[in-house]
Amino acid sequence: MIDLGIEKMMVIGAVALIVIGPEKLPRVARTVGTLLGKAQRYVSDVKAEVNRSIELEELKKMKDTVETAARDVEGSIRSGANEFDKQWAEATSTASEAHTALAEPPSFPEYKHPRKKWRIKQGATPTWYKARNGIRTKALSGAARVARYRPQKFN
Repeated sequence: MIDLGIEKMMVIGAVALIVIGPEKLPRVARTVGTLLGKAQRYVSDVKAEVNRSIELEELKKMKDTVETAARDVEGSIRSGANEFDKQWAEATSTASEAHTALAEPPSFPEYKHPRKKWRIKQGATPTWYKARNGIRTKALSGAARVARYRPQKFN
């Protein structure tokens, strides 16, 4: 690669100043800068595309290895399932011969909801005490609370 040091850059600048002239030098420098920027962007785009293609090839290879491993696992599972089916058929045929009548499965009581009033906080204070002292025992919705405590109009 070209080794551009400070001395070489100064020589190039001096030659450009003499050849191009001081009036056109800033415009030429801007043009050269934009062209160098475009070239760098183009090179970085090409590098990124090459990296993407390499990664794509690696992903394809990885996909192929995963697919072959999945096929191997599926084959081993199927062979194991076939062996299991054979053993199950043998076991059930001998068990059905030994037990002609199947016992009825045990019955369990039906699920019953505990009817817990989860919206009302259950405390140690008895409800008769709460009623006597005006402590609420039931939750009210917002609309019900507004209707209950709305001031009465006098006629």
